[in-house]
Amino acid sequence: MEHNSFMVYHWVEMRTKMRLMGFKAEAVKPLNEEVATQLGAELLGEVTIFAAAGGCLMLEYWRQKMQQRSKEREKRVAWDSMRDEVEHLELALEALQTQMQAVAPLSALIELRAEIREVRAQLCNPDGDASDGDAPSAPQVEPRPEE
Repeated sequence: MEHNSFMVYHWVEMRTKMRLMGFKAEAVKPLNEEVATQLGAELLGEVTIFAAAGGCLMLEYWRQKMQQRSKEREKRVAWDSMRDEVEHLELALEALQTQMQAVAPLSALIELRAEIREVRAQLCNPDGDASDGDAPSAPQVEPRPEE
């Protein structure tokens, strides 16, 4: 059986070569047993090497695909993390803006401090003249008779 399959291979190979070179391939001489065995060994070696090379190529392709998927997954995780951080920072910014709007402006605080100084000055010096004529004087409290 093995001998016969190598003969068929030889017949197909020789007819193909002859047609490519422009000859008519009418009859192909059969191989003797020793040459057929040699041809079979060469063919078996070539098939083995071809299969091993194909397997290596497939394994390398698979490895590269897995690496690419891993990198894409890492990028996706990093992107999601950054997006979450940006959302967190947006919320913090909104909270700070709300707090800033709730706090009185600096100019209002300066005015309040000036008014407090005036009131303190009036309270500390109830009989003295106020430097400001428009400023109200401190209220005078009349003593109550004791009962």
